[in-house]
Amino acid sequence: MASTSTIPVPAVVHKFFSKFPLYTYPQDESASIQSAARQTRPTLWIAPPRFRTDVLSADVECLKWQAYIALRGVKNIGVEWDVSPEGAVDGRLPSLVVYERGKLEVMGSRMIPGWVDGLLQVEEDAFEGYKDAAAKDESRAWVTLLEGTVESALRFFNPPPVSITSLLLYSSHPPVSHSSQLNKPRLSILLSPPPAPLSGLTSLFPPYGERVSPSSMQSQYYDAIVSLSHRLGQDMWFLGSSGPTALDALLFAFLHCLLAAPDDLRLPVARRMNLVNYERRVREIVRASFVAVQNR
Repeated sequence: MASTSTIPVPAVVHKFFSKFPLYTYPQDESASIQSAARQTRPTLWIAPPRFRTDVLSADVECLKWQAYIALRGVKNIGVEWDVSPEGAVDGRLPSLVVYERGKLEVMGSRMIPGWVDGLLQVEEDAFEGYKDAAAKDESRAWVTLLEGTVESALRFFNPPPVSITSLLLYSSHPPVSHSSQLNKPRLSILLSPPPAPLSGLTSLFPPYGERVSPSSMQSQYYDAIVSLSHRLGQDMWFLGSSGPTALDALLFAFLHCLLAAPDDLRLPVARRMNLVNYERRVREIVRASFVAVQNR
């Protein structure tokens, strides 16, 4: 091996390196194809699925946006869950990663509807997919029911696991309102009316904590599921819409998580076949729209 350096290399060093020749191999074409697909496929960062062989997040918020994208008709979207929430936009999952003209852009969930509209090149719909103005107005009440009563029960009877890190550390970001969708609301915000404080005016200690009645919450949850089942009836989409709406994405996300929850939450849903069939049909649509991307 001839040296190109101006500093002479001793013969003993040449002899030593000759025992470890450097070989080069042709580039792996399959790896190149995967890399190219990764650079062109939009990818959604989500909380992990319940099973690593699945592509559906076990988190209601992430699954809601997965369903929204799929029900709008967008397909071949990648999903990654080896992403810390701190690395997402506003420190909250999901986030959408889009590669355009060789540039990478990471979007928060609030930007997903606009991105989908631009991708599909659709005009603004005054009724947002609902059949009329009355159905659009009614949809707000059902959103409140799902994000209030149903989500309260889901958090209370099936709380997410708490990591040691989350116990030792706290976020330095100031709290944001529920309507901003940047932060999950506290239980007292979800409940209507809010629960009573754990200590009263006659206590020696200042008020702290919240008193929640499990039986009352269970009763409200049961009534909510009955109402959802009756309103859906035998319609293909909620509120009798001709196609899926954002409310359908939200409803599916809750039903999917509730059917995998403990019996107190699962059985009221499982006993209503129209809700079960609805969840199963929408699940197939959503699952077919996403592809796992190099999750370990």
